[in-house]
Amino acid sequence: MRSSAYVLLAVAIVAEVVATSALRASEGFSRVVPSVVVVIGYSILFYLLSLTLKSIPGGIVYAVWSGAGIVLITLVAALLFKQIPDLPAVLGMGLIVADVVVLNVFSKVSPH
Repeated sequence: MRSSAYVLLAVAIVAEVVATSALRASEGFSRVVPSVVVVIGYSILFYLLSLTLKSIPGGIVYAVWSGAGIVLITLVAALLFKQIPDLPAVLGMGLIVADVVVLNVFSKVSPH
C-alpha cells in the first residue's frame, strides 16, 4: 500500500512541475492553453496528494513533495528558460534534499 502511495506522490510531483512550468507560459493567465495546463496540473497534484495522506504522514508527504518539486522545477527552469541557479541556490537545494533523506531514513515519523 505504501509503495503505491509513493507512486501517487511521484505522479503528483510531476503534475506540479508541469503546472508550475506552465505558469510562466500562461503570462498571467492571459494565454488559454498554458492556463488550462496550470489548472489541470494543480488539480491532479492536490487530488493525488490527498490520496497519499491516507498512508504516509503529512510531514513526510510535504517534505518529499516540496523538496522534489523545488529541485525539479529548478532543473526545468535551467533547461527551458536558462535560469541557472548560483552556488548558494544549489547548496540550499542540497540541504533540502538532505532534509528529505533524513526524514525518510532516520525519523520515527516516517513509515519504514
